[in-house]
Amino acid sequence: MNKWIVGAAAMAALWTGAANAQDVKIGVSGPFTGGSASMGVSMRDGVKLAVDEINKAGGVLGGKKIVLIERDDEAKNELGVQIAQELINKEQVSATVGFINTGVSLASQRFYQEAEIPVINNVSTGTLIAKQFLPPDHKANYIFRTSANDAIQSGMIAQEAITRQGFKKPAILADSTNYGQLGREDLTKALAAMDVKPVAVEKFNIGDTDMTAQVLKAKEAGADVILTYAIGPELAQIANAMAKLGWKVPMIGSWTLSMATFIDTAGANGDGAMMPQVFIQLPTTPKRKAFIEAYQAAYKVDRMPSPVSAAQGYDSIYLLAAAINQAKSAEGKKIREALENLQTKVEGIVTTYDKPFSATDHEAITANIPVFGLVKGGRVVPAHPEDLEGDTALRIKPKS
Repeated sequence: MNKWIVGAAAMAALWTGAANAQDVKIGVSGPFTGGSASMGVSMRDGVKLAVDEINKAGGVLGGKKIVLIERDDEAKNELGVQIAQELINKEQVSATVGFINTGVSLASQRFYQEAEIPVINNVSTGTLIAKQFLPPDHKANYIFRTSANDAIQSGMIAQEAITRQGFKKPAILADSTNYGQLGREDLTKALAAMDVKPVAVEKFNIGDTDMTAQVLKAKEAGADVILTYAIGPELAQIANAMAKLGWKVPMIGSWTLSMATFIDTAGANGDGAMMPQVFIQLPTTPKRKAFIEAYQAAYKVDRMPSPVSAAQGYDSIYLLAAAINQAKSAEGKKIREALENLQTKVEGIVTTYDKPFSATDHEAITANIPVFGLVKGGRVVPAHPEDLEGDTALRIKPKS
């Protein structure tokens, strides 16, 4: 009897191994705890929705299931590096999606590049990310992106503040991370191209809870607008410090002003903040309506903690699945080649992707896609509704 049990267990193990061999493993790496968690969890949840839909529809490669291997990098560069090596060497993933923080991306994605395994950065926005391993210095680039890079966003921020709203004395407040400082550099360049120099440039650290000193310096310098590059918790402290000082000037910054951790922590002090958005939680297309309803039902929430992260996570999986099917393979090199030459259009939440990548361009989002959002009453709404007249998808067009 014992021999039969052992034999049956062995057969079951072999069967499980055979079944698992039919799966396509995809890594999901992001901060699911800590100050960046609203972005990371929203991204992961968007990814999971897409995978559930794809698997229910038959999976990839004629019936194989996508299996997600999730890891929490806690927004720490060194942990992101460890996770990348684990996903590559131990889990043997075919690709990875995720990365929320620019510093984690830049530290970790080199391991995927060396292993010839594609990564789709679906939230990180540092301009360098998709250009870190460009030919001819590298034979091929395995790093892709489905978020609006900081060169696009900083240009939009400068245009909104200086050209559209007519401010003349911007101050820049940015955190000390790679994200904040690289974004500050892009923003300074965008302003310089308009012959504008910030009257103050202030820095702060992740975890700082009092921005009074930085805000006071901007006020004393005569700033008429605050431009920001940071994440939600610290951004909220800027808004709260301005209220504490009784100083009311607009806040215009990168897309992270849409994070729940900014909106909820700043409360009424955050109303009026503006930021570029590739997706605002509005049912402007049937696809978006279905996505919003599915997210709300699955995760029992009304407002997504980070709608942009959720949408970009969702879309990254559909692009990856399309590439795997086109390649007829889960091999990294073949997936990369397919991503660079997708033959079918992919209807996503952010846009309908029509040849979003090429061998020399791994950025899916172009400058015509983002619009400005505005914090109002605890939600993000279109800042300029007139810009959306006649459109059903927030001015979004396929990439030409």
